[in-house]
Amino acid sequence: GAAGGGYAQVVPMEDINLHFTGDFHAVSAAHNLLSAMLDNHIHQGNELNIDPRLCSWKRVVDMNDRALRKVNVGLGGVANGYMREDGFDITVASEVMAVLCLSNSISDLRERLGRIVVGQTAGEVGKRTSITAADLKAHGAMAALLKDALRPNIVQTLENNLAMIHGGPFANIAHGCNTYMATYAGMKLGDYCVTEAGFGADLGAEKFVDIKCRLTGLRPAAVVLVATIKALKHHGGCNADGYKVENVEAMKTGLANLDRHIHNIRENYGMPVVVAVNHFNHDTDAEVSGLLDHLASKGVPGVMAKHWAQGGAGAEDLAKAVVQIVDAQTESPMKFVYPSEDDLWTKIRTVATKIYGASDISSSEGVKKKLATLSKSYPNFPVCIAKTQSSFSTDPTKRGAPSGHVVEIKEVRLAAGAGFVIAICGEIMSMPGLPKHPSAEVVDVMPDGRIVGLF
Repeated sequence: GAAGGGYAQVVPMEDINLHFTGDFHAVSAAHNLLSAMLDNHIHQGNELNIDPRLCSWKRVVDMNDRALRKVNVGLGGVANGYMREDGFDITVASEVMAVLCLSNSISDLRERLGRIVVGQTAGEVGKRTSITAADLKAHGAMAALLKDALRPNIVQTLENNLAMIHGGPFANIAHGCNTYMATYAGMKLGDYCVTEAGFGADLGAEKFVDIKCRLTGLRPAAVVLVATIKALKHHGGCNADGYKVENVEAMKTGLANLDRHIHNIRENYGMPVVVAVNHFNHDTDAEVSGLLDHLASKGVPGVMAKHWAQGGAGAEDLAKAVVQIVDAQTESPMKFVYPSEDDLWTKIRTVATKIYGASDISSSEGVKKKLATLSKSYPNFPVCIAKTQSSFSTDPTKRGAPSGHVVEIKEVRLAAGAGFVIAICGEIMSMPGLPKHPSAEVVDVMPDGRIVGLF
């Protein structure tokens, strides 16, 4: 779930974690409408001369289901369409989700949907043309399905404060941010607006800066970097059985991970940072003082945040620290990691070396050629690097702040409607699988209608 815990929750939690307002269903419907119209066009005579082997538009479902990663469609004879290899992504990895999150109006939404590339025409290499949703005349109906989903969703905290939960692009696949519409509405409704950039500051924050801000004109004033002593001990070498046991040395070793995030925010994104130490009951005084002393030595404000146990009162010091920094500024100091005019290979290499600490990037010749072609066809597009959220490298087992590694680009995908190019790195997948014991095993509904087992 993503509704928080303790006294730091947004409600109604059950609705948010299940169907909520139906936005995800609308994204799935719009995406799969385009899939159906693509296959139908080929079946009905293929006026656009689409090469079925070059269809790049998969289907989506809002479920972790590894069995659907690779499928064959059109089986059962001519009446069931043209047989070809297809596959499913999870809904949050859909380009339609990214489009929804970056659109600023219904007209902008419709136009972006129309730019989605679904395949190529048949013919010799170099003479093929891209087929878009607009070519299939699907974008109008897609926009109609998404009309209500474009509106931000208002919920509340347990203390009746306004909150918005809108959109859900995977931060390790897509750009991992709240919708532009919700962020803009929040800025209009409050004196201060806090918006999330998912996962670590090497993923969500970089994409917030280089994609969301670049494409929408938003300019943040400061960054709140959330840290836990538990995570620092993990990056210092502890495993699950040691997270709740005092280990100051492991915590100090793990500070290398936090320090790189701080460096990236300050030097590469150009913004001031406040570290919010999300407090757990098993954090010891020695661990807390060791962390806060380290932050003080770096000249970084570090604030204990006890909102889980105390609600708003537990985050008051954090809020004051952020407001003090924000109010002292006359304009946003944010800067992009790379200039828009660089080619895609250079952009990916810049992020990998400056943000991830890598020595270089690598790929097959086919990926290099595709990046070169996309750089010419879509100049100024930012890159959206899909990689594990568990490490600065593409290997989730490499903890702390690894350096000198090579980031391998396995695949490149165009998201022309969203306005960026996706580089798939390492073993990351756009359709996850369920674990051995899925959370669904403990979810149930009581005779009175209460849902239990959600968290």
